[in-house]
Amino acid sequence: MNRYFLALLIVLLPSNAYPCSRTTPVDPAEMVRFADLIVVARAVDYDRAPSDHRITTTGVPDSVVRFEIDEWVKGKGPTSLSLHGYLSAADDFNEITVPYTFVRKGGRSGSCFANSYREGGRFLLVLKLHKGAYNVDWYALGPTNEQLHDGEDPWLVWVRTQVRVAQSPN
Repeated sequence: MNRYFLALLIVLLPSNAYPCSRTTPVDPAEMVRFADLIVVARAVDYDRAPSDHRITTTGVPDSVVRFEIDEWVKGKGPTSLSLHGYLSAADDFNEITVPYTFVRKGGRSGSCFANSYREGGRFLLVLKLHKGAYNVDWYALGPTNEQLHDGEDPWLVWVRTQVRVAQSPN
């Protein structure tokens, strides 16, 4: 009888069935404040190509994309960096209004993080240092690696303003 109760309990707790969830809403100002490094970078090529040429949305990709950094928005760091992910021929711009309170479409299923990058595309990467490496997979469902339209993309302008305000003396 206890096994049946346990099985029923598992079925009735749908939050356990979702692959990704948050206990608090995405707060873009908080995300920018807690980031260790924020850069504008171009997705250049693979450091390590995918083993089976399929793009998956769950787990950490086995492939690694190399980025060349065009601008340091917050902090200073390397001139290039590598992140687990996939190169794509398709754009994946966030369609919601700025400030973004949710990840772009590529991160809305599976692992909570977008993991594909338009080859040659420019991205605003909101990074956290973990175990000696920067990564974007630290703020679930947050806009940590958004594709940019241009140098005056509204998301980039908003993030630059947040960084400037946080760094200015009161």
